[in-house]
Amino acid sequence: MSRNAREFACSPEDVFRVLADGWLFPAWVVGASRMREVDESWPNVGARLHHSFGVWPVLIDDETVVEAFEPSRRLVMRPKGWPIGEARVTIDVKPRGAGCVVRIQEEAVAGPGRWVPQFLLDLGLHWRNTETLHRLAYLAEGLALTPAAPTTAQDEGVGSDDPAPEQAGP
Repeated sequence: MSRNAREFACSPEDVFRVLADGWLFPAWVVGASRMREVDESWPNVGARLHHSFGVWPVLIDDETVVEAFEPSRRLVMRPKGWPIGEARVTIDVKPRGAGCVVRIQEEAVAGPGRWVPQFLLDLGLHWRNTETLHRLAYLAEGLALTPAAPTTAQDEGVGSDDPAPEQAGP
């Protein structure tokens, strides 16, 4: 089971504001390329996102179903990605200081993905979910009603005191 965590400079409610907007799914989930439909009851238990993954012209239409939802605390989803299989993705959010910590956990639960040796699967999932949390942080912090601090992008050297690329000298 792959686990990743990241500190966000926003509240848990800000994170769940992004998660609750199913149309934003491809903006933060690595591999998701477009939305086709979002159930009106999203993100409540049983609600579905109808999405596609891959890159045109090789797109696969599939869906993600909510298995558990605790507002501002936890979202458990079961994304389907046949022919690869199905996964269980758990997103836990806990307040920390003025911000929060977001943890994403993913495991293969059905299909051929379950036959891949765990250490190999975890390598790919760890890389993918590092970027997924990166994207989610940008959205949640950027849309935060009351930012807790400068965005975590500054921790990555983006948007800090460095001059913008067009202002940098030779």
